[in-house]
Amino acid sequence: MALEFDTSFDPAYGQAVTVAPDVLRITARNPSPFTFHGTNSYIVGRDALAVIDPGPEDDAQLETLLAAIRGRPVSHIFVSHTHRDHSPLAARLKERTGAPLLAEGPHRPARALRIGEVNPLDASADLGFIPDVALADNDLTQGDGWAIRTVLTPGHTANHAVFALEGTGTLFSADHVMAWSTSIVAPPDGAMADYMSSLDKLLARDDRLLLPGHGGPVTRPGSFMRGLKTHRKMRERAILERVRAGDRTIKEMVAAIYRDTDPRLHGAAALSVLAHLEDLVARGLVATEGEPAIDGIFTPA
Repeated sequence: MALEFDTSFDPAYGQAVTVAPDVLRITARNPSPFTFHGTNSYIVGRDALAVIDPGPEDDAQLETLLAAIRGRPVSHIFVSHTHRDHSPLAARLKERTGAPLLAEGPHRPARALRIGEVNPLDASADLGFIPDVALADNDLTQGDGWAIRTVLTPGHTANHAVFALEGTGTLFSADHVMAWSTSIVAPPDGAMADYMSSLDKLLARDDRLLLPGHGGPVTRPGSFMRGLKTHRKMRERAILERVRAGDRTIKEMVAAIYRDTDPRLHGAAALSVLAHLEDLVARGLVATEGEPAIDGIFTPA
């Protein structure tokens, strides 16, 4: 199944946009090759509210959120994961509203760093974030006229979660599923095996609308996620083919597989290839000396 991305998105900076009944979206002005037009925050409810992913440390984003809240009580602040474009503003919003912070947990890598390894994504991690309430898989949080169920989806990060608005078919999919692009899965923060397992977990649900952390909604979640899965399997096959054709380094593989991709994204692409190679080595399909590494040598198994 071909995967078609939708890049037609108006961020409407400084405004709250209604995207579903009793759901507002506010997009932070932090565009980049990794965030698209910016990070989406969501406000849920009518009288007492929940906020999902307040966003990056940004005065304008905080003021736009508070203007949309319009003095109504905020009972919960949910955070999908601890990258700096999603969680840092949560602390200031808590100060202004008194609402507790709910998330899977603090930031952590998907695996321990290996000897001599440096985490290239340290700068993107919000290491200061600690939730007031640690959410487990399938936890149901009751609000005023709404209920949100936590679905843990490790992969993009180890502590990634998505949130289902019970009884509506709407799921806040954060960075796990986005209409405009695939999610970055970059070791050691993320893990490809975890990502694929979490994708299967969402495919087993019957959500009708996904509201992601960047870009516009996914209106046909089932077919889109099946396309995402196919896309990842095709990328895996492409990496296997490059190894079998004689490529031995990730740099060689990226040059061939991502030749039409913005060069600014090649660093992230290299980490994505490493994520696939970690999985392929674990499954016995590719060989390397020691543990898979960004500067490792890879051969057919």
